[in-house]
Amino acid sequence: MRHLRSIDDVTADDIATIMATATEMHDVQSRQVKKLPALRGRTVINLFFEDSTRTRSSFEIAGKWLSADVINLSAKGSSASKGESLRDTALTVTAMGIDGLVVRHSASGAAHQISGWVDVPVINAGDGTHEHPTQALLDCYTLQRALGDLAGRRVAIVGDLTHSRVFRSNLACLTRLGAQVVGVAPPTLMPAGVGPWSGTDGFEVSNDLDAVLPTVDAVMMLRVQRERMSGGFFPTGREYTVEYGLTRTRLARLGERTPILHPGPMNRGLEISPEAADAASSRVLDQVSAGVAVRMSVLYHLLAGEEA
Repeated sequence: MRHLRSIDDVTADDIATIMATATEMHDVQSRQVKKLPALRGRTVINLFFEDSTRTRSSFEIAGKWLSADVINLSAKGSSASKGESLRDTALTVTAMGIDGLVVRHSASGAAHQISGWVDVPVINAGDGTHEHPTQALLDCYTLQRALGDLAGRRVAIVGDLTHSRVFRSNLACLTRLGAQVVGVAPPTLMPAGVGPWSGTDGFEVSNDLDAVLPTVDAVMMLRVQRERMSGGFFPTGREYTVEYGLTRTRLARLGERTPILHPGPMNRGLEISPEAADAASSRVLDQVSAGVAVRMSVLYHLLAGEEA
């Protein structure tokens, strides 16, 4: 594995290796001194052209806990705000002798494009509506800790599927691990061309959340991404909640131990009720914790090399 631009960059064996290492890395969080020497002397740049709290912070913590030097750059504070091209920005920062580049960009395919320009490992921290591979890995890691082996498990991914890179990466990762995925959304928020995928390779779609919920082992709610919407995808927020929100009523229909996931940030009261977000079966904060462990694992496998 040279880069992590997409779930297509990893095999099922690679995923298993990343998960196993993440389990070991997770133990670091409970230590008084949260440091490992694995990446001492390495430098990682987090190059974020979109706002982020969880992803950027967890990559920064992950790198620092592995003893790497981590530098955060954002578009607002870089020459990109003056009109510098993405290529020139990427070449400039890598010319400084760094060892790895974590990239978030609003353009789908940006991470893949950058990987062709630079000679260091590139990790995709989210590119447009394309993919967010480390989010999918941490989601699967969280589900494995809650459910065990995911083979044969049925997972509902609910919400704004059209604009969700998390959905695309999770679909690839979950089915690669043998899980069955059902995508639930209003017709206006189903990705174009999703029909031919339905019923193949462990994936199906539905517009009826109430019919799907009793059949699943876990449910992942997705944020309604208003910032990516250029038109009216549903009449009102209230109507969306009634049809596709994980409300208090729907929460009562789920099994008490059915894991509830959300990649965040959450729109409480829209796609998920406060009762569901804070339920005993909610794994939202577990996902945040897993994010550090999984990203430590990814950085370790991409950057440590034979010296680790």
